[in-house]
Amino acid sequence: GTGLGRAMSQYLLELGAQVVITSRKQEVIDQTAKELSEKTGGTCIAISCDVREPVQVAHLLQKTLDAFGAVDILINNAAGNFISPTERLSSRAFGVVIDIVLKGTVNCVMEFGKHWIEQKQTKAKVLNIVTTYAWTGSAFVVPSATAKAGVLALTRSLAVEWAKYNIWFNAIAPGP
Repeated sequence: GTGLGRAMSQYLLELGAQVVITSRKQEVIDQTAKELSEKTGGTCIAISCDVREPVQVAHLLQKTLDAFGAVDILINNAAGNFISPTERLSSRAFGVVIDIVLKGTVNCVMEFGKHWIEQKQTKAKVLNIVTTYAWTGSAFVVPSATAKAGVLALTRSLAVEWAKYNIWFNAIAPGP
């Protein structure tokens, strides 16, 4: 509902796509969906989901299928971060970022990917948003760098494994 997700959604709507946006914050995505639909004339719906919870991701997929009948593209943009010296972080803080960024991406890819494989849907696409420090690492954002590097490895691995199903993967690190 904000930042990169909002910008990408607006652009996709302008290109004619139907878009589902998701977040744990229903009020935020309701407002964003309304504004984007009005601004673009497209269809944008908001479905609350905590990507850390596989059951909620399954619900997200089902509600999307109920609304649009199919899903062609999954963009994983969920992020969490603590800018802090690593030694000051608790294991819980570290774990929360891993759960949102890496496990959330895994939950979404697995749920949507299994659906596409079962439906023999061709040309499905997954775009995972990472950051430049997924390749290099970075001080003071170690949980995020670790999680995003995991997303990058997941993307590269499934790009090879699931190519036989025509599910295409890419990871990008948006610039400033």
